[in-house]
Amino acid sequence: MKVIGNFILLIGVILLTVFAYQFYGHEQALNVSLVQAEERISQEEDMLVNHDSASQPFEVNYHEAFATLEIPKLDKTLPIVEGTDPEALEKGVGHLSDSAFPQQGEQIVLSGHRDTVFRGFKDIEEGDQFIISMPYGTYTYKIKKTEIVPEDDTSVIRDMGEEVLVVTTCYPFNYVGDAPYRYVTYAYPLD
Repeated sequence: MKVIGNFILLIGVILLTVFAYQFYGHEQALNVSLVQAEERISQEEDMLVNHDSASQPFEVNYHEAFATLEIPKLDKTLPIVEGTDPEALEKGVGHLSDSAFPQQGEQIVLSGHRDTVFRGFKDIEEGDQFIISMPYGTYTYKIKKTEIVPEDDTSVIRDMGEEVLVVTTCYPFNYVGDAPYRYVTYAYPLD
């Protein structure tokens, strides 16, 4: 019996060590991306002040951290990374490459994991705000609608004919494993 108890204890220690290592690695990747995003914002703001890049279209490379998403309700500022594949989502909030950027008058789609960047997202509700800081400006959006859709429902990604920030994450928030639904917020620019 003592051998079984020791074995279970050993398995528990191993699992805790693996979890701690993964958590630490994710936090490090997030911090690196946040520094990169803030540097990109700062560099391009300086260039705009000097009128060096004001007329050039905004471009980003895949997996590049290029902006930040502030969620005042959660007291978080997160890096936005180009792409929504697992590597991009490991670095921060993913920007769907086929979607728009702020001030382009169309749907902006951001995604993130509920158990990493969007930890605490269960507290988000209509009326809350998102603030996106881009190299060319800062934009505030107010949540006007939320919905829960099946994980394979891609109808939320579409032309909307107006600027809408769509932020998605897995749902239910406390689900263990691959969640069967997505929690979707629709936020509109504040004038």
